[in-house]
Amino acid sequence: MSFLIVLAALCFLMFVAYRGYSVILFAPVAALGAVLLTDPTLVQPMFTGLFMDKMVGFLKLYFPVFVLGAVFGKLIEVSGFSKSIVSATIKLVGAKRAMLSIVLVCALLTYGGVSLFVVVFAVYPFAAELFRQSNIPKRLIPGTIALGAFTFTMDALPGTPQIQNIIPSAFFGTNSWAAPWLGVIGTVVILILGMSYLEWRRRVAIRNGEGYAGANEELRNEPEPFQGQNLAHPLVAIAPLILVGVANFLLTRWIPGFYGETQSFVPAVIGNPAPVVQEVSKMAAIWAVQGALLLGILSVIAFAWKPVVASFAEGTKSAIGGAMLASMNTASEYGFGAVIAALPGFLVVANALGSIPNPLVNEAVSVTAMAGITGSASGGMSIALAAMADSFIANAQAAGIPMEVLHRVAAMASGGMDTLPHNGAVITVLAVTGLTHRQSYKDIFAITIIKTLAVFAIIGVYYATGLV
Repeated sequence: MSFLIVLAALCFLMFVAYRGYSVILFAPVAALGAVLLTDPTLVQPMFTGLFMDKMVGFLKLYFPVFVLGAVFGKLIEVSGFSKSIVSATIKLVGAKRAMLSIVLVCALLTYGGVSLFVVVFAVYPFAAELFRQSNIPKRLIPGTIALGAFTFTMDALPGTPQIQNIIPSAFFGTNSWAAPWLGVIGTVVILILGMSYLEWRRRVAIRNGEGYAGANEELRNEPEPFQGQNLAHPLVAIAPLILVGVANFLLTRWIPGFYGETQSFVPAVIGNPAPVVQEVSKMAAIWAVQGALLLGILSVIAFAWKPVVASFAEGTKSAIGGAMLASMNTASEYGFGAVIAALPGFLVVANALGSIPNPLVNEAVSVTAMAGITGSASGGMSIALAAMADSFIANAQAAGIPMEVLHRVAAMASGGMDTLPHNGAVITVLAVTGLTHRQSYKDIFAITIIKTLAVFAIIGVYYATGLV
């Protein structure tokens, strides 16, 4: 019965998300409903002592990254740099390869530091125009954006500044460049299989005579057709993205040497406060990303002063609002997962996961299962690693597996089954494109399956070759 209660809470959260309700509102409702059915006396203690504690703890660590990523993405948009990048990519790849063009643009933006929640807003107008010109069904846009923004540049490519690649560093003492060869191999697998699937879907649609509007369905949230205009040179437009990547790489290495193992200070307040101590090894990767994004923001302002200053006030308001919504969605799902993980029914799941003998397979299945339960890659991974990182590390050390491999497997597994219907990024991309789960979710789910399989592919490569 306790397991069924946990399962019912998950199904309820997925259902309300599928119906378009706010996860911020219904994540605590689902979690506390499960607590009520398990032990009514624990509802309030669980809410304040666990749900809110975990939710606020997540925001304390990662909210600055969400905000800086959103502001950076908005400035890339208002400066016209995103249009320049899209136009240059189309010229390079060809307008007929609309899907590949959009995947590459999404990948470039996310790997350059733009939050994946922001990418959809910047890319959708160009995706719609390209798909319309190529007569590709609009319903395939979410799957295409998902492949470019929610997969290999989110957690597979070494050095990506996305939060899913940063979280494992706090548990394993690694950095965002961990296991580069495995990350690159995983990227190749995802890109080849993902593009093959999308092209197959496009060919089937053409064969069935289906155009951009699909089966004569009403199109919603259609952007204005893109009109050519004077754009920044592509090399100038891409420079801030390159700067973020290079700065992240350098700061990841410089920060531990500058601060040492720990850094402490005494707050200048009345009385005798205890020193505030920071473990640099757990914070270095987060600090590096924050510093890199700040440099990226300053570079966009320097390169495109006039358009950025003209739109800075209103643009940053919307960006920060989006960052708050995205971070609150994720943090709320993190709180939901923490409460579920504290219930007796979760022990059934944990014991089943713990019985998997292989250390890397155990980690991959545990992380992707928690990401699926919470509907959040970052939230699910944080919960799984907080609960099981010590056992993962002990088992890996016993088997002679480097911590870098644990990092890459955890990061990629978090982006596996996370994109179930209640996932915040899925809800965002469907809302922006004006499509529904019924129209487009199966393509997102197919990309999810491919992404999940890629994790086990790199595990096989590691055991076969020893590559890290």
